[in-house]
Amino acid sequence: MATAIPPDDATRRLTLANPDDPAARHVSVAGGTYTILVSGEDTGGRYSLIDMLVPPGGGPPPHRHDFEEMFTILEGEIELTFRGKVHHASAGSTVNIPANAPHAFKNTSDKPLRMLCMCTPAGQEEFFMAVGDLVDSRTAPPPKLSPAERAERIQRAKALAARYRTELLV
Repeated sequence: MATAIPPDDATRRLTLANPDDPAARHVSVAGGTYTILVSGEDTGGRYSLIDMLVPPGGGPPPHRHDFEEMFTILEGEIELTFRGKVHHASAGSTVNIPANAPHAFKNTSDKPLRMLCMCTPAGQEEFFMAVGDLVDSRTAPPPKLSPAERAERIQRAKALAARYRTELLV
């Protein structure tokens, strides 16, 4: 028997996101610049959407988390390691990472990679805000960090990962 669709929740608002909006949150993480387009706060915790700009050589270390993660490649290409096997994806491709699966990606090209990252349920965007460095725009380069500052960011990410349902595999 079909169940009724719940009534409209009039307290939730339409979200219209533009990655170049001056009010958008931009954060440097793992060598890239991530723009939070749609947060869990916008979706009642259902999902988040992040615009990722990853420079050549950039990308996160191997990790896993208990939520689904989907990438749609807009520009460039990535090398994705999923459960130890290497895959390649380029502009126009969409890749879904199942919850709990170990993975990592890297921009192995000589051009910036731009992709959308959807996480469901939401929360990854808050992890990025907690461990990254705020930057001024979607195309802002990451700050130049000293070796000590880089080490501190890694330690911060390791210390906070479990709170955000993430495990770093380094």
